[in-house]
Amino acid sequence: MGRVTVRRPVLRIASNGHRSRPDALAAEEPLEIRVNGKPLTVTMRTPGHDVELAHGFLLTESVIGDAEELATARYCDSPGPDGRNTYNVLDVALAPGVPMPDASVERNFYTTSSCGVCGKAALDSVKLRTRHSPAADPVRIRTDTLIGLPDALRSAQRVFDSTGGLHAAGLFTSDGRLLAVREDVGRHNAVDKVMGWALMQRRVPLSGCVLVVSGRASFELVQKAAMAGAPLLAAVSAPSSLAVELAEEQGMTLIGFLRGSSMNVYTGAERVTIAESA
Repeated sequence: MGRVTVRRPVLRIASNGHRSRPDALAAEEPLEIRVNGKPLTVTMRTPGHDVELAHGFLLTESVIGDAEELATARYCDSPGPDGRNTYNVLDVALAPGVPMPDASVERNFYTTSSCGVCGKAALDSVKLRTRHSPAADPVRIRTDTLIGLPDALRSAQRVFDSTGGLHAAGLFTSDGRLLAVREDVGRHNAVDKVMGWALMQRRVPLSGCVLVVSGRASFELVQKAAMAGAPLLAAVSAPSSLAVELAEEQGMTLIGFLRGSSMNVYTGAERVTIAESA
């Protein structure tokens, strides 16, 4: 397995002087995901939880709908310059009878760590139809529960403390209990890792759950949440216009600027119970 962090020398310059010292950086390496031996995509990610990442990616790209549709996942031999396996190639075998991914899932070249939609082979395939619609989910959550979720997510970011360079995604119950948190240089990878965890734990669809992300709420993140049946997505930063449109179409609750004691509820406000102190 590749390293999650890498130490590099840095010249630290501040008002009280300058000095050379080692600095911890978040690792970024390519991961090639193959399906039944055929290359499907390459994504730039932080090594770790790669099997979850592959499960989540295939779920949120509508290749599979539940864990039983995957048979095995194993690393392939991918030697680096030193001859050792880099663990940067993962081959996933579909269960018998599960069709291979549609050609529209394939990326033209690779998926960067900043974008999970870039490089789609067909632009008209960007919007996917979920097998787990969150629209009818009756879950409700209190505002005093919501305002505590970013701090709970941040306190669980172990690698961020040493690097300051990772996005995070966390899955919570409606009463604020943390189920899983994953970190990655790519916000979409962090979400895919959480979705993969949920899939492998047989928790999909994510009824009654809240997905919290450390950055902005983009179209791709709303789509990934919808593909897993998550009724609520909360982001520390802003949503995009297309993210709001998609959340509304999917019957999701989308919350942005969840900071301190305030938030903006863009869609699905009926699921949010305003506490008396708010």
